[in-house]
Amino acid sequence: MTPSKAVTVTAIVGLVGTIAAAVAVRDVGTWDPALFAMLLVLVVGADFLPARESEHMHISGGFLGYLLAMSLLGPTAAGVIALIASVVDMARLPRDARFRPAVILNLPTTMGSPIAGGLVIAWCAGKTGLTIEDAGFLVPMTAGLVVATSVNFFLFAAGNRVLYGDPIGHQFRTIYVPLIPSEATMLLLASIIVYAKAHIGPMALLTLAGLLFLYLWLYRELLTSQERAEELDTRTHQLATLQVGVLTAMLRTLALRDHMTARHSAAVARYARELARAAGCTDDEIELVHTAGLLHDIGKFIFPDHILLADSRLSDEDWEIVKCHPFQGAKIVREVEGYGPVADIILGHHERIDGRGYPRGMRGDAIPLLARIISVCDTYDVMTARDSYREPVSAEAAIEELRRVAGKQLDARLVEIFADLVSRGELGFRHGDDADFEAELQFERRVRDYAAPQRAPLVAAA
Repeated sequence: MTPSKAVTVTAIVGLVGTIAAAVAVRDVGTWDPALFAMLLVLVVGADFLPARESEHMHISGGFLGYLLAMSLLGPTAAGVIALIASVVDMARLPRDARFRPAVILNLPTTMGSPIAGGLVIAWCAGKTGLTIEDAGFLVPMTAGLVVATSVNFFLFAAGNRVLYGDPIGHQFRTIYVPLIPSEATMLLLASIIVYAKAHIGPMALLTLAGLLFLYLWLYRELLTSQERAEELDTRTHQLATLQVGVLTAMLRTLALRDHMTARHSAAVARYARELARAAGCTDDEIELVHTAGLLHDIGKFIFPDHILLADSRLSDEDWEIVKCHPFQGAKIVREVEGYGPVADIILGHHERIDGRGYPRGMRGDAIPLLARIISVCDTYDVMTARDSYREPVSAEAAIEELRRVAGKQLDARLVEIFADLVSRGELGFRHGDDADFEAELQFERRVRDYAAPQRAPLVAAA
């Protein structure tokens, strides 16, 4: 049986059971035809002014009318009002949409929740001896509201889980929790109306329509604000995906122009991640330096082919162009929301401890720690890569060279940590293996982790 058929069958069985329950508890509460008619008109009218509509959900302020019916008339009358309102709402849908599983499920869900809430109110009132004339009747009303809204939500959420795969926990956070202030407002309005009816008489109910539609307006504004926030989050994520997609495309284009540069970036990213972990960096910093390693040479995108693919000594003019690539790379990456710290690392990865680096001539600890990590890994890979344009050297010879320039070009502490990793065989990147290269280019997760404005920006350690 398909999920849709299963939900439809469950909804029909649930509706029959709900109607049977309403008949069984018909003696609980009281029937007042005039009050019943007034509440029915108000509930149906509220459904013509929905606070939110979407493909899978329709929310209105009619639940205030249900709470009043639960409190003043009892569970059966409240359930009947809910059923009639649901049928009217169903009739307003396009003909081909009236008998969809989600719509059919709405009948027992909407009817069952006020029956459950009305029974709880009646039970609490019987146990405490409270009546609508008592200010303390707010307690049974609160209990009834909690039960009714909970039943309504979990039946609705379970159907969504089966039909659309929406996790119930996610629905609880995004649908139920934001409505709690509105439900509290609804409870306050309903308690005032119930108390006024008991002490002033039927004339108090003339205020019901005005209060109800005031509530609807507030309810609509609350949910409209939430929808706008959700739409902004969606648009921001889409923009971030586009921006990071552009970076990915640039890096892959660079790989097509020069396979060595792209492979080098992936290798540096892996080395930098392990060095950062060994150096005691936080998980966020480890992920940050890995991303920066992937992108640290993206500024080479501006190089003409005679520089990018050069196999001989560069001219002074060409060398000046080469020295611009940290600045150009940082400029490109900084355009992506949340990637400012990555750009800072890229900008500093060719600075030297002795201040003779470029582009800013920074010195010592003024160079960000994660940029210093990239520098060590960058230098090592240039010397040892098998697909380099120069003859590669052994790992031992490369470490000896790193130690020779430690304290002048590179951070001496990081060099020793890196040397220890190499000696223990904990670093490795197969430059000839496409799987290793692709494994480092997992940009989708970085869209979530770095291109999200709601997250506090990471700060590269100094």
